[in-house]
Amino acid sequence: MKVVLLAGGAGTRIAEESDKKPKPMVEIGGMPILWHIMKEYSFYGFNEFVICAGYKQEMIKKWFRDYFMYTSDITFDMTDGYKMIVHDQRTEPWKVTVVDTGAWTMTGGRLKRIKEYVDGESFMMTYGDGVCDVDIKKLLEFHKEHRKMATLTAVKQEQQKGVLDISENNSVKAFREKQVKDGSLINAGYMVLEPGIFDYIKDDRTVFEQDVLQQIAKQGELMSYIHEGYWQCMDNVREKRLLESIWGSGKAPWKKWN
Repeated sequence: MKVVLLAGGAGTRIAEESDKKPKPMVEIGGMPILWHIMKEYSFYGFNEFVICAGYKQEMIKKWFRDYFMYTSDITFDMTDGYKMIVHDQRTEPWKVTVVDTGAWTMTGGRLKRIKEYVDGESFMMTYGDGVCDVDIKKLLEFHKEHRKMATLTAVKQEQQKGVLDISENNSVKAFREKQVKDGSLINAGYMVLEPGIFDYIKDDRTVFEQDVLQQIAKQGELMSYIHEGYWQCMDNVREKRLLESIWGSGKAPWKKWN
C-alpha cells in the first residue's frame, strides 16, 4: 500500500525556515520532518511513497537524489581524475515518487494530481508537517473492518489556557491548569482512503478538509480512529523548537525505529 504525503504548502507561519525551503524539509535533529514521518511508516512496513510537492518542490527532489550523501561515509578521490566512493551505504528500502502538484494548489487538488500514482488502490495519506506515534497497522485494520470511504486519526487538542469552572451566577467555583481531556478531538491526519475519494475532488481549488471530508462525513463514509498517544504538528517556530528539544532528549515518542 502506498503512502501519500502532502508536502506542497509554503508554511507561511514558520517563515523563518520556509523562506529557504519547503516546510516539510525543515529539520528536526538534522533531518527533515518529512524523513521522520517516512521513517515511522517504514517501521510498519510501508515503504512506497508519493510526495505531493509544490512550493520549492525542486529542493525535495534534490534531497532524495542525494539521500545517501546524508547517511553514508563518502571518499572523494581527486588523485587521478575524480571518483566518489560511498562506504557502508545506509539507505532505507524506499521507493519515492515526488510530484510537482503546483505552488498554489489546494490540498484536494494536490491529491487529485497524484491519482495515477496510486493505481486505483486503497492508500494512506498524511501531512508533511506533524509527527505521531499512532500504530499504523492497527489504524489500517480498523479501516478494513468498517469498509467506509475514509478513516482519519483523531487526537485530543490540548487547551492552551487555564480552565474555569463557573456556577450559574457566574461565580468561579474553581480554577485549574489545562489538561488534555479538556480539549476537542481534531484531525491529526494519518488517514486511510479508498480510491473512490478522487470522485469527490473537482479541481485544483478543492480543499480536501472542507469540500471532501465534510461531504463524505454527511454521507456516513468517514470514520475516526481515536489515538490517545502522542501527536504534534509543526506550525510555527515554537513548535519546531519543541520537537527539536524532544528529539534531543533521546525520548522522542514517534521514534520507534533503531
